[in-house]
Amino acid sequence: METARVLDPTTLEPVTGLKSWQTIDQTHGDVISRYKYLEGHPRNYRFDAKEGVFSINGEKKLGRSLTFQPIAWRIFIDSILGQPAKQWAELFFIDDQRCVSSILFHGYSVDNIFRQIEPLYYDDRTLADVVLTATAERKENTKIQPKGVYYIAQFRYELADADLTKQRQEFAADNRIFRQETLADTARFKTSHRYGFAASEPQPMSQLH
Repeated sequence: METARVLDPTTLEPVTGLKSWQTIDQTHGDVISRYKYLEGHPRNYRFDAKEGVFSINGEKKLGRSLTFQPIAWRIFIDSILGQPAKQWAELFFIDDQRCVSSILFHGYSVDNIFRQIEPLYYDDRTLADVVLTATAERKENTKIQPKGVYYIAQFRYELADADLTKQRQEFAADNRIFRQETLADTARFKTSHRYGFAASEPQPMSQLH
């Protein structure tokens, strides 16, 4: 667990009053975030449903699976990124380099995310309490010739570290988490959590479908 107890570089005395997600810059003595985030511009992770590959910004390919702990999310219907209106899941997380990041899923992959949300809800948990692993699963469309091949994301989860979860949820509560490129006034929300321009708490299950 990362600790919020840090020393002032000038006095070497413990600094009090810091938030759990803050620390002291040891060079200049400034209070800084433990996480990198340019508001509205998270690092862009992608899932290519044609190739079944995850990547950073469509350039650095990461393979057929991605593991991350959501800190905020929204599931909504909208026309974004030049595509027609469809159901999307936009999840925000902190990657291995401590950068606030986002990833979008649509179609059947969103349905698979709901399959994780529902049992967590009845256990008084949310996606913020778990580490998700998304894996590309190959599908075939035999109704067309030649047959079409595409991929959907399947998900599994493990419970995350409770202290780290608390720290990251405090960060998400104190910062507006969103992606400027996908922001639109026409979005119809199904559910959201800690999203910067929506309710900061999970919606009732009656709104999940």
